[in-house]
Amino acid sequence: MWIGGTLAMLLIVGCAAGWYLYNRFNNNIEKYDVGIENPYQSDEPVNILFIGTDTRDGDGNDSYGGDASEGADTTILMHFSEDRTNATGLSIPRDLITDIPDCEVVQEDGSTVTIPGSQGVRFNQSMGTDGRDPGCVWRTVEELTGVSINHFMMADFNAVKDLSSAVGGVPVCVEEPIDDPKSHLQLDAGNHVLEGEEALAFVRTRYSVGTGSDLSRIELQQQFLASMARQITERDLLSSLGSFYDLADAATKALAVDTEIGSIDKLYGLASEVGQVPMSDMTFVTLPVVDNPDEPEDARATVVLDEGRARPIFQMLQQDVSMTEDGSEEGGSEEGGDAEEQPEAVPAADVRVDVYNGGDVMGAAQETLAWMQNTHGMTLATNEGNAAAPQAETTLEFGSDQAGMAATLAELMGLPDSALQEGSEDAGDQPMVLVLGDDFAGAGQPIEVAPERPEDVDGITADDEDVCAS
Repeated sequence: MWIGGTLAMLLIVGCAAGWYLYNRFNNNIEKYDVGIENPYQSDEPVNILFIGTDTRDGDGNDSYGGDASEGADTTILMHFSEDRTNATGLSIPRDLITDIPDCEVVQEDGSTVTIPGSQGVRFNQSMGTDGRDPGCVWRTVEELTGVSINHFMMADFNAVKDLSSAVGGVPVCVEEPIDDPKSHLQLDAGNHVLEGEEALAFVRTRYSVGTGSDLSRIELQQQFLASMARQITERDLLSSLGSFYDLADAATKALAVDTEIGSIDKLYGLASEVGQVPMSDMTFVTLPVVDNPDEPEDARATVVLDEGRARPIFQMLQQDVSMTEDGSEEGGSEEGGDAEEQPEAVPAADVRVDVYNGGDVMGAAQETLAWMQNTHGMTLATNEGNAAAPQAETTLEFGSDQAGMAATLAELMGLPDSALQEGSEDAGDQPMVLVLGDDFAGAGQPIEVAPERPEDVDGITADDEDVCAS
């Protein structure tokens, strides 16, 4: 999908295709007004949401899997770094249980209607259900990840068939034979070059690979997208007018985008930005999830977010940190000079602190108090209930003579330096004041999460030709 919207556009505008072709390709592009304007800047990271829908219009498409839902069947949040040296594609499982916020949908007559949000439903329902459009997927992903999205691109079943044929087939590899009666895919173990119907069946199959879940299908899709990217960048697709036309026509027909990039000129500008990222520094990972504990063990069909493993990945995207091993880390800087002398921490039993709840987690203060007292022996801690006003970030106020207590609590809770608010005077016997904000995820979970990819979260790079689905 992103290939059609980025690299192919370089081909289109970079060549003198003529006014006829320019207008034809321009008219091919479907545009959505989603009521969101967040244009990218050349000196900032670019975040593009790619959506693959379950729409099955077209010959033969109704034979793939179960009933069509027109939902967010395949969703990848693509982050391109500020310096355009690296990119990360985060795949979001369709069966993730999450909250969908209220969203405004623009009607054909220009009026808007607000679609009420839903709590604790499949992520797939962020589009199609109750009239939700791609803007609802946009808002859901932003709320889930904390990443500000600039644009979206959407494609359906036909895009996979047409683009795979336009590039002359997509090389893939499977370790074991595949015989999936639902996607109608039959492949022997080994290497294959797929296009058209067979390519679509490959990205749709799930029951004959891995665990038979959507997570296994995501691995196939990542392999397929990375391989297609290599096909476009490595092959001389401009060697003939026919190959150029086929690719450009298929790419623009495949696209549905937000109105802010709904023309060849604007797509060319975007392609000029993100097309600089080398394949070796383009990483695909899957959002860490676990089986939904609320479902019977023998009938689990959905997953829930694995907070501990997902939050560092969200931080990496938010702080523009590369996920490639040799990639540069953006968003941070090294400060020169000598490090400040750190105060000496005191025993946990000596920490005096009043805990207030200023965030959106009910019972957070009591939960934290119980954790402090029962796990760390902080018998001098007390629960003071709700704070005077809500706040987004957790803070710890302390006197100049309580730096040791603050150091102990900051270490245990993983408080960032920005949370520590030291007064100019001694506090004496007065306790410190801890106000839990919206960033509180649970007692014992650090407030500040290091932007580092967890070791057990696997990923592939777009230049890896040795990926073979198991």
